[in-house]
Amino acid sequence: MAVTALLEVRLDPDRLPEAHRVLAETLVATRGFDGCLDVKVTADVDDPAHVVVVETWESREHDAAYRAFRASPEGRSELGTVLVAAPTLTVLEHLDI
Repeated sequence: MAVTALLEVRLDPDRLPEAHRVLAETLVATRGFDGCLDVKVTADVDDPAHVVVVETWESREHDAAYRAFRASPEGRSELGTVLVAAPTLTVLEHLDI
């Protein structure tokens, strides 16, 4: 069953153009990862440094494999260099209701 992952990040407001570039580069691998169905990037209209990345995965297992990849040396990105706080991840299951 598909899941949606919400990755909430706080970008450095003084480095937004660079932060957007780093995020875009990071998401190339996300979008190409096995099981990734969709990735959308949204920003708070009142605080453009508050960004939520909305990822849709084929299954919880695909999402877990992606998270393991990102935790490995091969999967590390430069995203942490443009954040002002630790990201928050919420994984939601899709309900058939």
